[in-house]
This record gives sequence, structure tokens and C-alpha cells, in this order.
Amino acid sequence: MEKNTPKISHEVPRCLLTASVEFNDYDYCLPHLLDIDEEYKQYFINAKKSGRYIIMDNSLHELGEAYKWDRLHHWIKELKPNEFIVPDVWMEGHATAAQAKYWKQYKYPKGTKITAVIQGKDKNDAYLCANLLNNLGYDKLCVSYGATWYNDFFPHLNPDMGKALGRVRFVQGLLNLDHFKDTKFHLLGCSIPQEFGWYDNHPQIESIDTSNPVMAALEGVEYSDNGLNSKPKANMNDYFDIDFKDVDYWKVAQNAQTFRRINGFRPYPEHTGSDINF
Repeated sequence: MEKNTPKISHEVPRCLLTASVEFNDYDYCLPHLLDIDEEYKQYFINAKKSGRYIIMDNSLHELGEAYKWDRLHHWIKELKPNEFIVPDVWMEGHATAAQAKYWKQYKYPKGTKITAVIQGKDKNDAYLCANLLNNLGYDKLCVSYGATWYNDFFPHLNPDMGKALGRVRFVQGLLNLDHFKDTKFHLLGCSIPQEFGWYDNHPQIESIDTSNPVMAALEGVEYSDNGLNSKPKANMNDYFDIDFKDVDYWKVAQNAQTFRRINGFRPYPEHTGSDINF
């Protein structure tokens, strides 16, 4: 039985931007790249014109801190993304809530919804941050895959497995709280791809993004029917400039399709109406 399928996007190198429409439900935009890469910028301008759904991040994961606020303001006005993830501070709950309060007051283009990331130094701090963001009126919250305290929350001999299970336990805790019953969630990244099948077909998990299937393929790794035991070591910074001739596109598309199958998701992006093309 097909589970509830959230919107799925796998970040890709520049050379795969156009091809990614074959396996992505929406486009996930990193704003710092809009300023430094003309082809990347043009892709997103064209994607917006063609009606593609766009979620714009703040690039904290790639840069170590949120991108320059004046440039974020610029690209919100220029690109008019469907969703914008407001700046957060890595594993700092109160600082993240303070920034979210500022960005809540900003005037956004019609059709742009804002979401905020739950941060914290431990699970209690993260639950407090989630409550603060909820009180600010954010009705969609993002949960990163990478918090180190997930491994304390769910100890496991395999740290990547423990990290995934720790996030599952944290998110399920939020879903069980009555005051989050109308909140939607976005899951940022993953350590292992099979994690997304562990959320009990929950309709509040609205969207996810992860480059995991793409990074695995670029490392020459093909997903098994059980997913992976460990996270690919590479990240987008390592492969963004790769040439298409050096990419095994069959393996990228195969991993993207296996990602959907092992998590019980619809086997193809909703807009295509057919299986992923190889």
C-alpha cells in the first residue's frame, strides 16, 4: 500500500538541474548559489516562470551560518519562492527563535510562505524552541537531520542509524503533542535514506529534501532494497561542478526511484504521472 507521499527534492550538481525534474517533486534552492553561479540562477528563474514549486533555504548547512540577510531579502523579492526557510542558528534554540521573530515581521511577496527550523543543544532545548516558534505563529517547522544530540536520544552502535532514529523519536514526540496537531513539518536531509519510512505514514510530514541518493550515486554506491547503513561521505560542495559526462545518471535515477520505493512513497513525481526515466 502506498503511503502518504511528502513533496520530495534531491539537491543535485549544476549539470543535473534540468534532469532533476524527472525525479523531484519541487526545486530546493540554496540562495548563496544564486549570487555566484549564473546557470544555477537562470535555472531557478526559469523554474519559477514555468510554475515549479520552490522552497528556498537560507544556506546555513552549506555555509555554517545563514546567508547574508540583505541578499536573502533580495532573492525573496526576486524569486518569490513558494516557501522560505528563515535564518536559524545551528543547535541554538533561543538565538534561532529570536531570528525567527524578526523574519516573521518582514513583508513577503504574495504566495510566499515562511517556515522555521527547530534548533537546540539537546532535546529539551529543541522542544522549547519548537514551542517558541509555534507561539510566534509558524505553522510549518523544519527538523534537521544532523543534531549531535539525536545519538544521545537514541543510542545505537551505528551512529548514522542512531541519528536517524533519534530524529524519528523527536518528531514523533512533537506529533503527539496536541498544540502541534495542525503543524506541518519539513525534514531537512538525512543520514540514511530509509528513515522516511519510519514516520508511520503521517500526513503532517509535508516535505523533505536530501541529496543522499545523488551523493551515493556520485560515490558509485547503488541503494540496496534496505537503503544504506551509513551516510555518503561527500556533500554537494564536492560535486557541484562535476561534468555530466562524469555522472552515472542511471545510478542517480535508480537511487532516486529506490528511495521512493523503500519508504513506501509514490514511485514517481506527481507532475510526471509516470515512472522515473533512466
